[in-house]
Amino acid sequence: MPDGSADLTGPACTDRPGPACTVREVLDRVGGKWSIGILIAAAQRPVRFTELERCVEGISRRMLTLTLRNLERDGLLRRTVHPTVPHRVDYVATPIALELYESLVAITAWAQRHRAEITAARAAYDRAHEGVANATG
Repeated sequence: MPDGSADLTGPACTDRPGPACTVREVLDRVGGKWSIGILIAAAQRPVRFTELERCVEGISRRMLTLTLRNLERDGLLRRTVHPTVPHRVDYVATPIALELYESLVAITAWAQRHRAEITAARAAYDRAHEGVANATG
């Protein structure tokens, strides 16, 4: 394995606690379905819950709440409650999350550029394997 890379293979985390488990968990969090959009938005400026709800397409209030809580717990977001009536809560990316910004933007841009190709590949695969799922199920 090249220097600087983490070993993410092998026994499950419960069998081998240590840095690989932490790396896997962090990658799961950062690369999560909703995390990327939230982190990109919060890296640009402080954002409110309702702003995130509007800009992260398809996310439910419950999932947004859970994802924000987990990102805050992992030190990727900072939550600030302003003492106003009603309370105003802002979320902003922390310095460690800001390190990810360019990578997350690049991944998102890649997905945008290749989404038509991926959709076509999926359709071709599904056509080629239509009978296989029915025969084995």
